[in-house]
Amino acid sequence: MRAVVTRVTEASVTIDGAEYSRIGRGFLVLLGVHVSDTAAEADRIVDRICGLRVFEDANGKMNVNPADAGAELLIVSQFTLFADCRSRRPGFTAAARPETAVPLYERVSAGCEARGFPVRTGVFGADMKVASVNDGPVTILLDTDHL
Repeated sequence: MRAVVTRVTEASVTIDGAEYSRIGRGFLVLLGVHVSDTAAEADRIVDRICGLRVFEDANGKMNVNPADAGAELLIVSQFTLFADCRSRRPGFTAAARPETAVPLYERVSAGCEARGFPVRTGVFGADMKVASVNDGPVTILLDTDHL
């Protein structure tokens, strides 16, 4: 499983011209599910997302976790995180099919909610317009193969 976690001052998802979801200060999480991912990978990535100490403390150091920062989460499915770019036209066979990816995507969202975070989502498989105002900018790549 892969996640691109961006610290934001705000982020939103628009579908068919209408705003679907929005957050204030927190994380925009683009989440990709690999064909071999299981609940174990979902739980690992939830733990890492919810524990990332990348918000500034009183001394301006990135030392505060999202819970203490009052962060909100916007989690958006992103199968293209598993693109195979060896040719000019990317292949996506490493990305999980919806029957596998949707339950794991929902598990990640529910896991973050269970830890007390306000979580908003996109719509799996929809053509979404994702907007964000990066804060810092701080962007972290998480890959369960390396956690």
